[in-house]
Amino acid sequence: MEKRLRLAPSPTGLLHIGTARTALFNWLYAKKTNGKFLIRIEDTDSVRSKSIYKNNILEGLNWLGLDWDEEIIEQSKRISIHKNNIQKLLETGAAYRCFVSESEILELREKQKIRNLPPKHDNRHRNLSKNEIKEFISQGRSSVIRFKIDEGSEIKWEDQIRGEIKWQGKDLGGDLVLSRRALGYEIGDPLYNLAVVVDDNFMNITNVVRGEDHISNTAKQILIYKALGFKLPVFSHTPLILNSEGKKLSKRDSVTSIDEFKEMGYLPEALANYMAFLGWSTKDPESEILSLAEISKVFNLSDVNKAGAKFNWEKLNWINAQYIKKMELTKLCKFIKNYWKNMGWKSPSKEWDLKLTNLIQDSMILLTDAIDQSKPFFSLSIMQIEGEEFLENNCDTKESLKLILHYLKEENISKVNNDKAREIINKISKTHSIKKGIVMKSLRVAFFGCLSGPDLIQSWELFSENKTDITLIKRCLN
Repeated sequence: MEKRLRLAPSPTGLLHIGTARTALFNWLYAKKTNGKFLIRIEDTDSVRSKSIYKNNILEGLNWLGLDWDEEIIEQSKRISIHKNNIQKLLETGAAYRCFVSESEILELREKQKIRNLPPKHDNRHRNLSKNEIKEFISQGRSSVIRFKIDEGSEIKWEDQIRGEIKWQGKDLGGDLVLSRRALGYEIGDPLYNLAVVVDDNFMNITNVVRGEDHISNTAKQILIYKALGFKLPVFSHTPLILNSEGKKLSKRDSVTSIDEFKEMGYLPEALANYMAFLGWSTKDPESEILSLAEISKVFNLSDVNKAGAKFNWEKLNWINAQYIKKMELTKLCKFIKNYWKNMGWKSPSKEWDLKLTNLIQDSMILLTDAIDQSKPFFSLSIMQIEGEEFLENNCDTKESLKLILHYLKEENISKVNNDKAREIINKISKTHSIKKGIVMKSLRVAFFGCLSGPDLIQSWELFSENKTDITLIKRCLN
C-alpha cells in the first residue's frame, strides 16, 4: 500500500523551523518508502490567514528542496464538505447542539478555578430534547456543535515514534466543539479537529507525522475517525525543538523563521541537513554531512527520538561551513557577488571575482561572511591599534614598505602576481637583512590595518589587480 504523508500548515505566519522540520520528516519518510508527500493549507481562519504567509511557506519548502507530489489542497474550499460530515454526526447522535453562552462558559471556568480543577466542559446540553432545542433557537440563542466523548473510554494507538500511547476520555476536557457558533439550525464554520480528520481521509493519508504537542488532539481525532467510519492512519509524534534552556523554541529566541536563516547566510542544503538531526540521528556517527537524498535512504520514523531536540547554533554553523567549503567555486561566487552588488562594490574582472572567492571560501561560516571578508578589497581598512603599534614600534616595518615601493617602481611592476610577490619579499629579506616575517607583517598591516587576515600573497595579487596596493602601502608611510 502506498504511503501518503502530508504537511498541513496554517498560513497565519512565516514558515517556522518547527514546521519545516515536520515537513522534512514527512518528506524523508515518503521518499524512503517510495510514497508521496502532499501539502494541505489549513486556511479556515479567515481573519489570520494571509496569502503572503501561504506563499512564504511554499517558497520556504521549495528553497529547502522539499517538493510535493500532488496539487495543493486548500481547506477553506472544503467547508461545505466539513459541514456535511458534522451533519452526519448529528444524525447518528455522535454530536449535538450546545447553546451554552460564552458568559456561562466563563462562569463555569471561574468555579473550576476556585476549586483548583482543570478547565472542562460539563456537557450540560448533551441530552436536550427537540422541544428544548426549538425553544433555545426561538430565543435567538446561537449554538456550537459538540462531539460526545465517553469519559469512561480509553483511547490508545501505536505511535511509530513513541510506541503505545493511552489517553483517558475523562482527560479530554469534556465534549469537543466541532464548529463555531451559528444561529438557528445552521452549522457554523468547522474547527480544526473535525476538518483535519475529514481532509486526511479525503487525501487518503496513511501516516500522520506531526509534533508531540498534537498528542491530545490525536486522541480526540481518533474518536471522530471511528464515529465517521474512516480508516485510521498511523500516527507519529515528533519531539519539539528546544532552545538552550530546554524550553520550546519560540519567537523570543530571536530566529525561528526559515526566512531569517536564509537572510543570515545559511544554505538550504546545510539547514535541511541540520534539521534532519534535530530529533533523529544516523546509525553511522561519522556521517554528518548528508544530502536529502542520502538521508532519505537511511531515515526511519522509528529511529526518531522521543526527547526534545536542543537547537545547537555551533553545530548548524559547522555544517554550513562544510557546505560552503565543498561548494563549486563559480556557484559560490554567484552568491557572493550578490552581496557585493548590494553593497555597491564593483570588481575589476570575473577572474578577480573567482580569485577573491577562492581566497575567503575556507574561512566562511555563513554566506554573509563574504561582506566583512571582502570589504578590505573594495574599501580602505581602518587602521587598528595593533597595526599602528606594530608600525611604530619596529624600525624595520616602514623601511620594508619603502623598499617594496622602490622595487615596484624600479622594475616597473604594474601587476603583482603570486610569484612576483614572493620574489619581492624574499629579495628584501635577503638583501637588506630584514626578517621575512617583518616584511610580511608590514604588508599585512598596510592592506588590512591589523596583523590578521587571509593569505597575504594571494591578497597582494588581488590588491594589485584592483590597483590599490601602492595606495595602501603609501598610507602607512605618511
